[in-house]
Amino acid sequence: MSPSQNGNARTHESPVFEIGEESNFLRLLDRPRPVSVEKKRSFDERSFSELSFLGSPRPSFDTNPMVSDAWETLRRSVVHFRGQAVGTLAAVDHSVEELNYDQVFVRDFVPSALAFLMNGEYEIVKNFLLKTLRLQSLKKFVDQFKLGEGVMPASFKVHHDPIRNSETISADFGETAIGRVAPVDSGFWWIILLRAYTKSTGDSSVSEMPDCQNGIRLILALCLSEGFDTFPTLLCADGCCMIDRRMGVYGYPIEIQALFFMALRCALILLKQDNCGKEFVNRITDRLHALTYHMRSYFWLDLKQLNDIYRYKTEEYSHTAVNKFNVMPDSLPNWVFDFMPSHGGYFIGNVSPARMDFRWFCLGNCMAILSSLATPEQASAIMDLIESRWDELVGEVPLKICYPAIENHEWRIVTGCDPKNTRWSYHNGGSWPVLLWLLTAACIKTGRPQIARRAIELAESRLSKDGWPEYYDGKLGRYMGKQARKYQTWSVAGYLVAKMMLEDPSHLGMVALEEDEQMKPLIKRSASWTY
Repeated sequence: MSPSQNGNARTHESPVFEIGEESNFLRLLDRPRPVSVEKKRSFDERSFSELSFLGSPRPSFDTNPMVSDAWETLRRSVVHFRGQAVGTLAAVDHSVEELNYDQVFVRDFVPSALAFLMNGEYEIVKNFLLKTLRLQSLKKFVDQFKLGEGVMPASFKVHHDPIRNSETISADFGETAIGRVAPVDSGFWWIILLRAYTKSTGDSSVSEMPDCQNGIRLILALCLSEGFDTFPTLLCADGCCMIDRRMGVYGYPIEIQALFFMALRCALILLKQDNCGKEFVNRITDRLHALTYHMRSYFWLDLKQLNDIYRYKTEEYSHTAVNKFNVMPDSLPNWVFDFMPSHGGYFIGNVSPARMDFRWFCLGNCMAILSSLATPEQASAIMDLIESRWDELVGEVPLKICYPAIENHEWRIVTGCDPKNTRWSYHNGGSWPVLLWLLTAACIKTGRPQIARRAIELAESRLSKDGWPEYYDGKLGRYMGKQARKYQTWSVAGYLVAKMMLEDPSHLGMVALEEDEQMKPLIKRSASWTY
């Protein structure tokens, strides 16, 4: 599903559309319209840009040689279709077999898109949004099973035929991915990016197109459908997101729930208040209320809550049950007691019946801050945790995708003896430079830019010199990943976005939302973060 799968080459045809096919939004692609909009920052954006940088003079962004190298590397990865830029390759490493790294991945393109938006290059982002929207409308099959209409592709590839002088695009909806899992996160990232594009350009004509409005509704219809669920969170298979291999994230992973929450809030902004839109607005609002309560109540862990779980009784019945998921206190891992600081907390990896995954996942917690799924107090506690456990979560090259690594017998059971996800490698506690932009955004939103600056300085000591690797291995992230691709595009773009956001914090408005006062549930679960 993602370039990081390092999966096998394609063995059968994927959905393809020819260059001659058109629709309303393809015609829009052929008529690029320059956007000239005077951007007006909101009060919140102005407050971000006015953060004090006293005592730490900012270097000249334009003259930084590493930044110049990053832009050159990013531009080399740009993919064209019919003469128009439509995305960026996952990696441009010609020293090894390309496999699926020569494709444009939805999740991978997001940091590239943000870099282009921050640099005033809007057209490539618009083209990408409309091209993937076209792919969403294709019929999607895995073997003989038809996928839902709203599923967005994990990736697409442009095929050039020099003999016929034509170009086609093939899309992968998970049918060629390792494990054959559809990308749950692609649709969420698409909605989030559409809102970022609209916010950055001031151009709402793209999001208001009937095709775009329908695309949003199709994605939401998949997520808001009624079924047997008793929780407002989304039930997912292993390998459905950035961690796209078997890593024990099946169930209700924090990454998906945080992206789901952010996408719902972005959709509220983007949907038109017409007959079709109003129905979804009501459903979104109801779901957000329930999801906010559930996540803040049951996924949040701090010292007080950890102690409560440690003292849980089991086999409780009725509505008065405290241990609602019947979690066994003996299942608490030993490491979490030493890992939890006196001041700090985080959203744990997963909560489901009789199971709590206490691992830290960086993307989910950063997105919880940016979307305001985390309360301001919880967001501050997450940053406290990162500062208190710097070596464990940041290390020598930022940032750990999850912590801690699973190993020995647990590794054999959870990963199925996956040779790529050995301890402190790849998805199993590896360090991923792309996460730098998420950390930086979270730091600025919580008023702690010094944390981001420290992480960026660490990255600058290695990334360019090492050839922009995909990930690093080792408990401290000291070693370049054993199977890491070089010139990994989202490693490059993640660094650029972090640098530009720190240079001009008003960019945060593209990827962050303030807390909605109406979404505040009245909960009294654990107040230990109010110190």
